[in-house]
Amino acid sequence: MFNIERWQEIFEAISKNRLRTFLTGISVASGIFILVILLGAGKGLQNGIEKQFERDAAGIVEVWSGTTTKEYKGLNPGRQVQFRNSDYNQSVQKFEDQLDLRASTNNYWGQSFAYGKESGSYQFRGVDPDYGGIENLTIVQGRYINAKDLENNTKVAVIGMKLKQDLLKDKEAIGEEILINKISFKVVGVFTDPGGEREETRAYLPLTTVQKTFGGGDKISNLFFTLKKTDNYDEALAQSEKFTQDLKNLLKSKNMVSPEDDSGVGVYNSVKDAKQFYDLNLYIRLFFWWVGICTIIAGVVGVSNIMLIIVKERTKEIGIRKALGASPFSIISMILHESIFITTIAGFVGLLGSLLLLEFVGPMVQSEFFRNPEVDFSVALTTLILLVFAGAMAGFFPAYRAAKIKPIVALRDE
Repeated sequence: MFNIERWQEIFEAISKNRLRTFLTGISVASGIFILVILLGAGKGLQNGIEKQFERDAAGIVEVWSGTTTKEYKGLNPGRQVQFRNSDYNQSVQKFEDQLDLRASTNNYWGQSFAYGKESGSYQFRGVDPDYGGIENLTIVQGRYINAKDLENNTKVAVIGMKLKQDLLKDKEAIGEEILINKISFKVVGVFTDPGGEREETRAYLPLTTVQKTFGGGDKISNLFFTLKKTDNYDEALAQSEKFTQDLKNLLKSKNMVSPEDDSGVGVYNSVKDAKQFYDLNLYIRLFFWWVGICTIIAGVVGVSNIMLIIVKERTKEIGIRKALGASPFSIISMILHESIFITTIAGFVGLLGSLLLLEFVGPMVQSEFFRNPEVDFSVALTTLILLVFAGAMAGFFPAYRAAKIKPIVALRDE
């Protein structure tokens, strides 16, 4: 039974070996400290990766046209592929039952924008209504492009917050007329983008209006799709990979591109890339666990060594206990209590120090792929269990050795 007398015995045993106990405690505490810090860093990497994928809708498949590199059906390589409305319409028609969001765009970079005395060079895109969901935009004022805008070819614009601040300053934007390439467009919405200021310097216009007003005909620059949600990630990955391949085959066939030519039609599948990022993050966290556990093992070896020394120094005491009728279990229990006590106290110190560091210093460390390093309750509980187990393992072999000492041999020990 772990009573007051047992506590007194433990403190007396530890006090006789203050320096060794202190050094061992430092080793155990540093092991737990390093383990928790590394796990917090792993969580920070995961948060950073997840933040990157928050910029857009989940599971985007983006398609763009390129330049052919292979001869095909009498057509020479070096031909520039140009997507048109029919490419988008045929894709939507064929894969309608798989799609969640769908949009095509016509992109213009470095275009002239003006409002009153303010002017600048910015990007605008002609878009379909679903594009706002694909980009994960937040409309902070007004509305986004809708189907009626496309149907009526209306000259309206949804502008980013940074573009609004550059041109209109603090003025209310909704209803104002801005000039894009000297053509007047009415501002109907202002948005923010998780990607930051670069994306917020854009303006979005109805695709049909852009094609008609700026001489684009039926040309489009990119196609964007998201697929309907599935029950698990592996199923989503398999579905997106099949969709990507089928879509590439369709667009290559329609635009006379060789099936072996990957330059004529380019495709980006964010679901596939997400798996690569999360796999990398898993490997990093497993490595952190390995390094931290190895550090703890070094501390546990130190605890085991000091317990062997304590057993050696208390050989005569152990012999007297056994001569008075102490059972082997009580001897093992005595040594294990001391071992667990040292590792638990030292481990709690290391755990508390690491959690305080993550709490106060972690939020200050921010980068594009590293955000809010933290350790949740389940991880803290796991380290606590690990501490108790490590303490028991560190003390078991010295305790077992102590229980095997014969009283007559122990009483003769000098």
